[in-house]
Amino acid sequence: MPVPGTSLTSLRPLMQGTNGMVVASHPAAAMAGLDILRKGGNAIDAGVAVGLALNVVHVDDCSFLGVAPTVIYLADQKEVLEVDGLGVWPKAASVEYFKKNHGGNYPPGVLRSLTPAAADSWITSLSKFGTMSFGEVVSAAIDLAGNGFPMFRYLAGRFVTAFDAYNTYQSTAEIYLPNGRAPKQGEMFYQKDLANSLSNLAEIENANKSKGREGALQAARDDIYTGELSRKIVAFNQEMGGLLTAEDLANYHVTIGAPVTVNYKGYDVYSTGPWGQGPTFPQALKILEGFDLASMGHNTTEYIHTVSQALNLAFADREQYVGDPKFTDVPIKEMLSEEYLHRRRSLIDPEIAWPGTPPAGDPRNGMATINGGPTSPRDAEVPVAIAGPSGGGTSYFAVIDGDGNIFSSTPSEGTKNGGPIIPGTGLAFSLRGSQSRITEGHAASVEGGKRPRLTPAPALVLQDGEPVIALGAHGGDHIPQGTLQLLLNILEFGRDPKRLLKNPGSTVTTSSSPVAW
Repeated sequence: MPVPGTSLTSLRPLMQGTNGMVVASHPAAAMAGLDILRKGGNAIDAGVAVGLALNVVHVDDCSFLGVAPTVIYLADQKEVLEVDGLGVWPKAASVEYFKKNHGGNYPPGVLRSLTPAAADSWITSLSKFGTMSFGEVVSAAIDLAGNGFPMFRYLAGRFVTAFDAYNTYQSTAEIYLPNGRAPKQGEMFYQKDLANSLSNLAEIENANKSKGREGALQAARDDIYTGELSRKIVAFNQEMGGLLTAEDLANYHVTIGAPVTVNYKGYDVYSTGPWGQGPTFPQALKILEGFDLASMGHNTTEYIHTVSQALNLAFADREQYVGDPKFTDVPIKEMLSEEYLHRRRSLIDPEIAWPGTPPAGDPRNGMATINGGPTSPRDAEVPVAIAGPSGGGTSYFAVIDGDGNIFSSTPSEGTKNGGPIIPGTGLAFSLRGSQSRITEGHAASVEGGKRPRLTPAPALVLQDGEPVIALGAHGGDHIPQGTLQLLLNILEFGRDPKRLLKNPGSTVTTSSSPVAW
């Protein structure tokens, strides 16, 4: 594709496909998914293959025992589902525990550990909505881990910047800092133990194929949650001072349900539920529906101001109300109601921004602010910023097959979070517990069996029951902001995906939550 005004050709042409498409943050992961589609697998089969491959090539950003929230569209049923892909706190965890033993803080190490979730997210999605075996979809990941892949600039840079974290534990340094240094770009990088762990699960599945496809997949899953691998996970976690028990793993299973959905100007927008920050993006989108954004002009001062204020209103409600609905009464229906959003929209002053996060609303009573809070930024006090935890890592990918099935996923929780590798497995703990609040009564407080308020939140959009786009982002509070601006660029300004790569975006930081997660 020619570049206007030059004799050069763009290396990022606009791609089109008729039998399916895979978009991922690493070409090897994208090829893993494409190979599954070519072999007759559907979008779910291919999506799981991509996720597993990313657990190898982007192990810094997302790992097999990490998190993998996913939104799935089943074309034949015209149904959208979510798989939360998020672990829960050990039964022994509580606000009181961290206040009594650690001064109300999360200490370094494994005390933030949740039950493993990405593994169950992949296997359960494959079992319920896919067509292929675990052995088939994991083959590319095993090859990438065992036979290696060339170290690329992004990952090489991660190993350098997080050198001290990787060097804290011998089991971690042996893999990620071979010969005592960070691997250099272009060098082959191997994860033999991870390859063996994944291969063993495929072998367990194959040994149980007499139980049928679902029974064999269940046998592989059982090894992670009640079998030999689970015992290794629990034993090392406890050895390192963690709270995970065999009971915690045995009782865990991903939750499958209906995602949050809103209609924006004829488009049905889906995001993950209020156990994480999934509602933040659609709530901000609906607040903005009352403005003529196109007339403001793309990325003008007026446009950026309006979008940022809508996001801050949604962030305020997130902080006040959003948490695991199994433990917290989240007024999600009221938060997305037209009447309530109209009142929240009225808090946006076209001339003045709110200083920090504005007051939360009162959706249960249909009030613009809670407890008589200010209704104008002109009357607001400048808040004291609250520093949230830093670190983490996230990826995003999407798959669509020839039948229109979609797999939209935001896997996260990689090795750069500073925890140890479980010796002999190549696997890292999920330390996402730090996205919970050590505050009694908070919507996202620490509690045994409770999910933290996860930031990764994939999305997809339909119109008249037909796919329009699968989308997502990475970066903690940047996730709903990036997702929102991406969709607005398409729906309001007609940008195509190639141009979107060149469009600058804006971001706001909140005074109540981590912004780099």
